[in-house]
Amino acid sequence: MIDTSDFRTGLTIQIDNEPYTLIYFQHVKPGKGGAFVRTKLRSVRTGNVFERTFRAGEKFEPAYLERRDLEFIYRAGDDFFFMDTETYDQFSYPESQLGEARKYLKEGMKVSVLSHKGETIGVEIPDTVELTVTETDPGLRGDTASGGSKPATLETGAVIQVPLFVGVGETIRVDTRTDSYLERVKK
Repeated sequence: MIDTSDFRTGLTIQIDNEPYTLIYFQHVKPGKGGAFVRTKLRSVRTGNVFERTFRAGEKFEPAYLERRDLEFIYRAGDDFFFMDTETYDQFSYPESQLGEARKYLKEGMKVSVLSHKGETIGVEIPDTVELTVTETDPGLRGDTASGGSKPATLETGAVIQVPLFVGVGETIRVDTRTDSYLERVKK
């Protein structure tokens, strides 16, 4: 069992039989009353973030997550197909199990599939990916440093905001955690 005094960022615990990752915690000892711990938790299954307060000394069961390293090979309809690079076994997962990660899956990408109690609950992708812009409005001359942005469709179908100077066919680096443009990639 994990006590609130054992909390650390990144720890995964079970609350109501669901796995949650600790994003932030703060031990609070008010002048009057008992101590408590203020936390921010992220649901491993849905990715939703919420705040919750626990009494000091409260105990939790650790959530054991299995990670299997796989390679994304292709998509067929609503199913995404992955391959274990050691055994060459293939697995398919429906779009609903992949969450927001599906927007950035590119053929050949290495990912980690997370399982909790034998059930697949999500896919972890790299924090940054390099993707090619397939569609965007043309930038205007002189707008390279104005700080404006425009929507751009990437090769995987994801739509993000990019600076005005980014054009079709350019490769950019994207932060998958925040869905934001980081930089152009020089080839």
